[in-house]
Amino acid sequence: MPRETVSLAILFADIVRSSQLYETMGDKTAQRLIANCLSRLADVACDHEGSVIKTIGDAVMCTFPDAESAVKAAITMQQVIEKMPGKDGDKQSTPDIYIGIHIGPVIREDSDIFGDAVNLAARMASLAKPQQILITEEMFQALTPAYQSSVRYLDKDTVKGKRGELKIYEYLWEMDDVTVMVDSSSVQLALQSCLVLKYGENTMKVDERKANISMGRHRKNDLVLNYERVSRFHARIEYRRGKFVLIDKSSNGTYVHLQDQDSIYIKRDETTLTGTGTISLGRQTTPGSPGAIHFTVR
Repeated sequence: MPRETVSLAILFADIVRSSQLYETMGDKTAQRLIANCLSRLADVACDHEGSVIKTIGDAVMCTFPDAESAVKAAITMQQVIEKMPGKDGDKQSTPDIYIGIHIGPVIREDSDIFGDAVNLAARMASLAKPQQILITEEMFQALTPAYQSSVRYLDKDTVKGKRGELKIYEYLWEMDDVTVMVDSSSVQLALQSCLVLKYGENTMKVDERKANISMGRHRKNDLVLNYERVSRFHARIEYRRGKFVLIDKSSNGTYVHLQDQDSIYIKRDETTLTGTGTISLGRQTTPGSPGAIHFTVR
């Protein structure tokens, strides 16, 4: 194939904690599991007008003709891996994936692609947390308004060798089938909303600038709680149009105690945080106890 310059959406999907799988499952079993995951991801790409360029260890790189096809594929990839049998506490469970997508010009030659756009897509994947889909500003602008409504701005990052800052957005794939209409007054209220988390000496904020915080035992979480009943990636809090949604992804569930109300227990579900209260991962705690995460919505 002759060398040509084309504009494509580039998607990287990486398997989380693959090296740990080899340690806990053994080389042969882990290799079969990872190969199965990569095969399913490749099938999804082909089903959405995509082309699999290569697999790199525990990652797959794909291209798509447009931004919407890439996002549709990313959503399906997350759903397919999440629904694979053997999750929910099983040691043979499938891992999560994280996805990064960018759209831009690339050099295509001999069934491979090269260029800065490839590096930016890989950078998005490296910044993503488990079950996240991160996209660039160019991807966001290339999406239709219907798809843009499920995108949240997260942060900025610098890339070595490039001028300026790289804007990072998250596609909230779990709310893909939800349509919400808001007026200008509710948007203004959303911009003023802020959730403050306090855990020990740590204080964090969730708002329109920092729209996602993860909690769990793994060191890659924003808030790390090293307790026996806490899952590696236990839960996260998302900012959604002025509301703060707690999403549990764990085996033991999450307890939420709102001030002057009974505790709420969620498992593989979500709830909206309001007012003042505490969050307890995996077990009930009381305000002030070591495992209690205090929150206030302002």
